[in-house]
Amino acid sequence: EVQLVESGGGLVPPGGSLRLSCAASGFTFSSYGMSWVRQAPGKGLEWVSGINSGGRSTTYADSVKGRFAISRDNAKNTLYLQMDSLKPEDTAVYYCAPAGDYTRRGQGTQVTVSS
Repeated sequence: EVQLVESGGGLVPPGGSLRLSCAASGFTFSSYGMSWVRQAPGKGLEWVSGINSGGRSTTYADSVKGRFAISRDNAKNTLYLQMDSLKPEDTAVYYCAPAGDYTRRGQGTQVTVSS
């Protein structure tokens, strides 16, 4: 059974940073591309970033490009999202999921950017 557990969210002021983690189990993590998606209050799921199985290819939504960095440690079955220069519009619940299969996302971690 696929299990994904996100952590690292919190309340930060505009311009602040957070590092999210996603611990994976129940599947061969190193064989899957992974994504981060988010859901802001009252809105649908929004894709944020993706990384291929080996970790050498990354992609970003225009809204976060240059501010967020996705990475992974296949030895630890863990996905990361470094978020810098955070803006109020980044406020959302952040989820990790296998690439293209958001139905198997974890429970999410809340990120709130506010002064």
